[in-house]
Amino acid sequence: MSKLDSLKSIRQLHQAYESGEWTPTAVTQHFLDQARPNRLNAWITLCEQRALNQASLAEEVLKLNGGKVPRATHPLLGVPMGIKDNLAVEGVRMTCASRMLESYIAPYSATVVERLESAGAITLGKLNLDEFAMGGSNENSAFGRVLHPTHPDRIPGGSSGGSAAAVAAGECLVALGSDTGGSIRLPASYCGVFGVKPTYGRVSRSGLVAFASSLDQVGPLARSLDDAAQVLAVISGHDPLESTSLGLPPIAGMGEAEMKGLRVGVPQELSWLGAAPSVREAMESCVEALRSAGAEVIPVSLPRVKHSIAVYYVVAVSEASSNLSRFDGVRYGSRSPHAVSARSLEEFHSVNRSLFGAEVKRRILLGTFSLSSGYSDEYFLRAAKVRALIADDLDSALSSVDCILSPVAPTPAFRAGEKTKDPLEMYLNDLYTVPANLAGIPALSLPWSRDADGLSIGVQLMGRSGADDQLLSIARSFGRVRGEDLV
Repeated sequence: MSKLDSLKSIRQLHQAYESGEWTPTAVTQHFLDQARPNRLNAWITLCEQRALNQASLAEEVLKLNGGKVPRATHPLLGVPMGIKDNLAVEGVRMTCASRMLESYIAPYSATVVERLESAGAITLGKLNLDEFAMGGSNENSAFGRVLHPTHPDRIPGGSSGGSAAAVAAGECLVALGSDTGGSIRLPASYCGVFGVKPTYGRVSRSGLVAFASSLDQVGPLARSLDDAAQVLAVISGHDPLESTSLGLPPIAGMGEAEMKGLRVGVPQELSWLGAAPSVREAMESCVEALRSAGAEVIPVSLPRVKHSIAVYYVVAVSEASSNLSRFDGVRYGSRSPHAVSARSLEEFHSVNRSLFGAEVKRRILLGTFSLSSGYSDEYFLRAAKVRALIADDLDSALSSVDCILSPVAPTPAFRAGEKTKDPLEMYLNDLYTVPANLAGIPALSLPWSRDADGLSIGVQLMGRSGADDQLLSIARSFGRVRGEDLV
């Protein structure tokens, strides 16, 4: 076993670079060798030559700085990363795990990718996902499902399942995902890694293929909280290319919150009653550990949160229907070989859009109905109004506590195929995660325990809008309460 198999953090990697134990090229080659067999089906495209070229540049930077990592200018020097395949990387295929974009080559890089590579990160390749980020299990990819890193019969979570599985399996050190209703936090919980959804607007969406524009947010997945915080510090900050980008400075990083006197809210309406016994046990052990460490665990009320799933699956599918209308085989997207025999424009579009998978088609149809004449007031506008009430409830609760604690998912990772025949049951799996997206507040998943089968169970923390640094600091303190330093 290579010493590189024990590599767990950016800090450890940089110490090895500075001691001369490892070089960026050797590290990059190691991770490419881990990723190339694609045992988990986590990768769609590997960028081997690009990655090795970036490793050579990283070695030049080290030489110019006397063998030291210039953390002020290149805080992620030589860090091997994976990028979810709905984020553009210039000159590299971007598929969104769909046959609709199977041959598309991105002409530019997403802002987050540009910032990572400018900070010295090395792009190993593009990671598998649910098609167009629509799904919570990673069973909807046109390139096949991603396997769970330790239990191949289970799902890794979605839609950023490739990102979580690759990080957990040591095929990249950190990865980027996107989160529309839990798509970073769910796979992070299932795979036993850290996943952070920042405040809406803290991280640029420029270069991210939109699913639901008012909900999507890019964030990191990592094996250490410190690594996730370092990546956020690089990718956050205002972007003039992105209209919803907040005029806030980059996330500064992570301190450590004082646990004694910390006020942790537990939503009365999000009780553990709907959760599996192992998830309830994890939450109860977390609450007990917090109290023993001096935190105040306070019941908070979120009276409208019970409507979150219904609101989310109107807002998200409506925005998806609008965003994906451009993929018609004329303006964007592949053209079906059968389109040449179409006898009408309607048939031409129908044949081309048959390239979408079943789940994407379902959501487009639902969204088109919600936006249709005579129904938009009844569905989309009403959902938008209730969404504002849910956000008000969360803001009100967070005015009296420092964070809100909940499960990430009702169960640990379930078996592949277990919920595919019942879309409603699959959608209900997002119960705990969608409120943060509807309100635009930061939320993260951190590993807490494992069940009798060894499956990871994460807990979710939600924080005040814009207070991403504070939420990271609180999460670090949770790790110490658990008896493990998360950095």
